[in-house]
Amino acid sequence: MQNNTDEYFMSVALRLAEKAQREDEVPVGAICVKDGEIISEAYNKREQNRCATHHAEILAIEGACRALGGWRLPGVTLYVTMEPCCMCAGAIINARIPRVVFGAYDLRFGGFGSLVNINEVGLNHKTEVLGNVLGDECRQLLSDYFKAKREKTKDAKKNQKVSDDF
Repeated sequence: MQNNTDEYFMSVALRLAEKAQREDEVPVGAICVKDGEIISEAYNKREQNRCATHHAEILAIEGACRALGGWRLPGVTLYVTMEPCCMCAGAIINARIPRVVFGAYDLRFGGFGSLVNINEVGLNHKTEVLGNVLGDECRQLLSDYFKAKREKTKDAKKNQKVSDDF
């Protein structure tokens, strides 16, 4: 895989999502790319940092702002393994990021078409959006994570019931 394609950059974001999964975070990874170079990378850290806004996209945007020395991010493409939520979509618009590439659609919280489309609400900036890049791989990682969480919860409830019986 060439190292300047959407698929290549999404594969980097997927590796970050896998790292999040190992840390028991929702497995979402994000990177910011400018002129073919990765300028920031992040993954979800809401649980670790106990902060509702510590989504992968927000952390990657913050890193890109530091790297470029400003809050506007012209020429940057954000790659993220799951469709950004409304909060993250707003941050993307605010940072003037011209292009977003994501993997899995998010039917429950998606801010670029699945639930709402922030590009259609009349804001002064719009971003080009490309979805479903390595979508199968991104969806599978999320599916495996939530399946394991449900099993863990089910086992914990079963163990609790057994201990309550004694």
